[in-house]
Amino acid sequence: MDDNGAHKKHKGGRYPKDDRATFRYSISLTAVQNAKFLTLFEQSGMNVMAHFITACVFQKTITTVKIDKAAIDYYMKLTGLFAQFRAIGVNYNQVVKMLYNNFTEKKAAAALYKLENQTIELVAVSKKIIELTAEFEHTHLKR
Repeated sequence: MDDNGAHKKHKGGRYPKDDRATFRYSISLTAVQNAKFLTLFEQSGMNVMAHFITACVFQKTITTVKIDKAAIDYYMKLTGLFAQFRAIGVNYNQVVKMLYNNFTEKKAAAALYKLENQTIELVAVSKKIIELTAEFEHTHLKR
């Protein structure tokens, strides 16, 4: 080997950065300030705290993601409600088929009249649900 310092480097590892960050700064926060800082960091969705601090210092845009638990609960219950409507539709079809197969036309027509009235009420409830959902989305889910 040559002793003049011109020996070959190994080819492993990552390439060195052109502009390495070598300057470090330290700050101290109170408990209240630290809690607020950590909340902002969590809301930003960033994975590296150093990148978050740099973005705050240089006024870069910081994205915050807010998860509304009430909206998620409402969505889950609404999904369950739609599943129940689907089940009611299946039961409705089965009842109509059984009425025509097992009863005379007069008895089937009387039962269908009662079923029709209940269906009208169900439609009114579903329209109210749609109105409330639209109102909820307009007031609470701003997109």
